[in-house]
Amino acid sequence: MLLEYGNKPVATHTLDRPIWAALTSRQSGFALGGALARRFEPEVGAFVDTLDDSDASLAAMKALVPEDGFVYRLSAQAHPLPPGLVAEVTAMGVQMVADAFEPTPHPPELLRMGEADVSEMLALTALTKPGPFFRRSHELGRYWGIREYGRLAAMAGERLSLDGFTEVSGVCTHPDFQGRGYAAKLSKAVASLIVQRGDQPFLHAYAENAGAIRLYEALGFRWRADVHVAVLRHG
Repeated sequence: MLLEYGNKPVATHTLDRPIWAALTSRQSGFALGGALARRFEPEVGAFVDTLDDSDASLAAMKALVPEDGFVYRLSAQAHPLPPGLVAEVTAMGVQMVADAFEPTPHPPELLRMGEADVSEMLALTALTKPGPFFRRSHELGRYWGIREYGRLAAMAGERLSLDGFTEVSGVCTHPDFQGRGYAAKLSKAVASLIVQRGDQPFLHAYAENAGAIRLYEALGFRWRADVHVAVLRHG
């Protein structure tokens, strides 16, 4: 794919704009918008992206931002904003991929998360802040959890899914249960299932989260690109 930046065409990889790629392929059923801009349904996710940086695409994106709400934009390039939108928060992240991940047997203690677990999943992600997670985010892929004494101690699952790639996401551990290797076990299990389906696992982490990046490197993920993260609102 080629995008025009000024007069210079720039080759892009599908993972440079994973949100657009997901919303126009496997996860189009969760999309709101049209040919120029799309976002996930609000109860599923808050990610938004555009076809390109034309004025028409940016205007279409603006129309998808709720007047009293926000959206997230994530991509390898920093993009302009249409008049009337502001970046309330910006941050740098890293995108990592696993090129030669060796799948391992699925640990029997991992429990499949579903509708009955939503309130606990929301509480855990609100406490640990692994990234945006909403009432129907678990519908994007398979989520798995570990329980201790009936409590949800840790979880991880799949978020973005596009042709050839599935994202490991929502990796978090309750503070009461940290230091037990749950994040590594869950991440490895989710990545293994992705590989067994024939996809390549990828993930995102904030650049400042050195501990998470070290964990993912130890599991076989490598840096692929820096990514720009922005929380957009009307302003």
